[in-house]
Amino acid sequence: MPVSSNGSTSTKAMGVLTVGGLVAVTAYTVALGSNGWLWFGWVVLGLATLAMVATRSA
Repeated sequence: MPVSSNGSTSTKAMGVLTVGGLVAVTAYTVALGSNGWLWFGWVVLGLATLAMVATRSA
């Protein structure tokens, strides 16, 4: 997959990682109970993804 100069490939990869992380954290919570650090990590990852999207569109 060629990398474009505007970084859209890395932004899409970050989005996929964020969604995959949400699925993993949710599955962990259902199976073993809630872990605040996992949710905190996912929120930080989500905010980083939103920042990438915001800077790409600017």
